[in-house]
Amino acid sequence: QVQLVESGGGSVQAGGSLRLSCAASGRTGSYYPMGWFRQAQGREREIVSAISWSDGNTYYADSVKGRFTISRDNAKNTVYLQMNSLKPEDTAVYYCAARRRGGYYYTDQEQYDYWGQGTQVTVSS
Repeated sequence: QVQLVESGGGSVQAGGSLRLSCAASGRTGSYYPMGWFRQAQGREREIVSAISWSDGNTYYADSVKGRFTISRDNAKNTVYLQMNSLKPEDTAVYYCAARRRGGYYYTDQEQYDYWGQGTQVTVSS
């Protein structure tokens, strides 16, 4: 089993920045493709960004492209999401997820095996 713990959420004004972290613990002997999802109140959970474990290939939803950056430190079993130029519509609970295997990135939540508990991001106008 792998446990994922997110941190770094909070409240910020529009235009501000936050950096989310997701630390993996447990059976982390292998590296995993990882992703960030978010769920705003009353809406379905959606993909924000994803990253492969080996070559660093990344994916960004159109809504965050150019503003968010995903990165990972395999030695620390940690993935990050740097969020700049935040907008009120970025307000949501953000979840990190890990997949047991695979050499690329994955954008469908059904493709992930482990989930964190979520961290709230609130952007005020």
